[in-house]
Amino acid sequence: MIKRNIDMKANSSNAKGMNRRNFIASSGGAMLILAAGTSPSILKGAEILTIPSLPYPENALEPIISAKTVSVHYGKHHKGYLDNLNKLISGTEFADMTLELIIQKTSGQTDKAAIFNNAAQTWNHTFYWRSMNPNGGGEPPKSLLEKIESSFGSFDECKKQIVSAATTLFGSGWVWLVVDGKVLKVVKTSNAEVPFVSGMKPLLTMDVWEHAYYLDYQNRRADFIAATLDKLINWNFAVKNFEATM
Repeated sequence: MIKRNIDMKANSSNAKGMNRRNFIASSGGAMLILAAGTSPSILKGAEILTIPSLPYPENALEPIISAKTVSVHYGKHHKGYLDNLNKLISGTEFADMTLELIIQKTSGQTDKAAIFNNAAQTWNHTFYWRSMNPNGGGEPPKSLLEKIESSFGSFDECKKQIVSAATTLFGSGWVWLVVDGKVLKVVKTSNAEVPFVSGMKPLLTMDVWEHAYYLDYQNRRADFIAATLDKLINWNFAVKNFEATM
């Protein structure tokens, strides 16, 4: 069940709680794991949608991402999208839908663009926080590493494509490692767009909206992406998502 309360400041006890909690999202038929744990539960519709606490304290990603950036990003931007969404769907046909179903039903619908943008940004950010870990970086576990090497030729080439996608995306958006058919790909989406509405299954994402990095890196987006890949990217989360597609 979706949590009913959002903690504006995650602490160590929050992080431990999230380690025991699963946050599963059904996306285009695929089950995408949004938090580590052993007893999955399915997202259900609710009158008021809420988002989970951060899976780690706000300062856990330092020095790569500052506590101030995390606090503003999570507490204002992420929560802001959620608050807007709840206002937009109140009393509508979308009020009792899962977040994923709202996204699927409104994708490409011009008259529902505001609902889509806020729903997708809420989903994207929840996925983003779990795409990082204070002890992340390094190489992926063997099963995913082999798939990366068969799809890209080498792990280094995969990382190069992620950095290239992030630095060449004009304006705001997201960079994703996805399963597309039988291969892995790096794709970029503008603004709030999500890969699963096109049938791709995301394994990881990196936020390249300026609010994700500007307080720490100003206009040095490439440095932010490289540092996140080297020190924070959560390959264990990617493996779980990869295994869920098999």
